[in-house]
Amino acid sequence: MLKKLIKIIGIILLIFIILILCYVLFMVITDYRPKPEISLKVENNKSTKVEPEKDLSLTTFNIGYCGMDKDVDFFMDGGVMSRSISKEKTIENLEGNTKTIENLNSDFVFLQEVDKKASRSYKVNEYDYMKENLGNDYSFTFAINYKVPWVPLPITHPHGQVLAGLATLSKYDIESSTRYDLPGKEFWLRQLGDLDRCMMVNRLPVSNGKELVLINAHLSAYDKGGKIRKQQLGFISNFLKNEYEKGNYVIIGGDWNHQIPGTDAFKFPTTEERPDWLQDIPNTVVPNGFKWAYDENIPSCRTVATPYVKGKNLTAVIDGFLVSDNINITSVEGTSLDFIYSDHNPVTMRFKLK
Repeated sequence: MLKKLIKIIGIILLIFIILILCYVLFMVITDYRPKPEISLKVENNKSTKVEPEKDLSLTTFNIGYCGMDKDVDFFMDGGVMSRSISKEKTIENLEGNTKTIENLNSDFVFLQEVDKKASRSYKVNEYDYMKENLGNDYSFTFAINYKVPWVPLPITHPHGQVLAGLATLSKYDIESSTRYDLPGKEFWLRQLGDLDRCMMVNRLPVSNGKELVLINAHLSAYDKGGKIRKQQLGFISNFLKNEYEKGNYVIIGGDWNHQIPGTDAFKFPTTEERPDWLQDIPNTVVPNGFKWAYDENIPSCRTVATPYVKGKNLTAVIDGFLVSDNINITSVEGTSLDFIYSDHNPVTMRFKLK
């Protein structure tokens, strides 16, 4: 009887191990391995050229796959949830985020965490929705940074399939758009289910013969010790330096997943301690000829260990811009939405090319 029980347990364990190995093999075979540089399609491109000394505006906004609204926490940050509350809630958040972009009416928009087809957002194609509702005013470019057939965690309610990325919107002519793979990867097994971090570089011709280089980026958040983030920041710093030396106008913006220099999370009321992932960006990252642009008075993100309660969740400024000094910054304003549709607030910079 005991031998029979041991045999049954052994068979069950063997089947379990085989299933795990099959899953890992499936993930290896289907793993997204982007080239260092990928040319991207510009959809609905506009014909208007950028001109010096003209008032321009740029908004960056991590829309949190339209699932990270104020009532949501997230399992990777100490919460329990892995998906949007419902498909209906996803659509409500998508409509709210799209309306926010429409109301801000910026000339350029950097978006992060835009889902095309993902379990976490109930397969709602957020990119197509925005194209349909904003396409009369903007061109669209999209760069994949998360393409995984199935994220198995958390076990009880998996994150599931994800196809998502960065989107850049423009009211002006885009000459080219390129996805640049950012260096630094997790341990190979973890990387199979993780993001492939990148930055999207859009080049816009300026009437004086130069280029306006707009860079949309979303950096890593969870790497222990910050080794990956250090590599990414180093890559970005060198890229900015090279573009600046060409005489171009350069702006990089997005979700840095670091506290931007000159800001302080504890300026805003909170009952929480500073999370381990919220590191400061080293001053050495900023090349000569560049300066930060941010709104220190409006937090751009919140912690997601718990749903949002104003004055409880820690909030910080991690979304903003790094700008070359041949650009005059007129103003930078965060838009406080109280994290109703996303765990981030949009940040808008107004500027002129010299």
